[in-house]
Amino acid sequence: MSDRIVLRVGEALVAGGPPGTAAEPEVAIGEMDGPFGTAFANLLGDQVKGHSRVLAIMNTDIMVRPPTICVSKVTVDNERYTNILMGTVQYATSMGVLDSVRAGDIPKDKANDLGIIVSVWLNPMVAEIENLDHQILFDIHRKATHQAIRKAMNFEPSIDWLLENQDKIVHKYFEKGLKGEI
Repeated sequence: MSDRIVLRVGEALVAGGPPGTAAEPEVAIGEMDGPFGTAFANLLGDQVKGHSRVLAIMNTDIMVRPPTICVSKVTVDNERYTNILMGTVQYATSMGVLDSVRAGDIPKDKANDLGIIVSVWLNPMVAEIENLDHQILFDIHRKATHQAIRKAMNFEPSIDWLLENQDKIVHKYFEKGLKGEI
């Protein structure tokens, strides 16, 4: 049995597809028999209009393990957006979780002990894209979920890397603001 995983957090940004398809999940991972499990249950039971919390499923009645809750970062008020979020992206999140177990980022022997909360970013513009490529959207969100979990479980980026690169990294929207672009 692996050591306890009290709480791990991570994020990832995967872009490169058509406009609107980028993914930026943020994850929290922890043992279900402690404070994390309480937070997990509270999220699942305390639904908020426009920010539904749903279990990540592979199909209508096949929940992924470790149990995973998807929470939208965007207020959901559009039926097409909801269908994309609760279809393509929810499925991609499930597959990214399983990819993380298969890769060993999440110990297989902890699949019933851990829970994952994924804050999902889905650009609202997807609801307006006529010929949205669901395969590209799926692939990007799957990859981003796996990357965020890997980073969380491996404490990436490390504090040493952050300190070494602190003055080399500039947030792109800060930089755009300096240039008067936003």
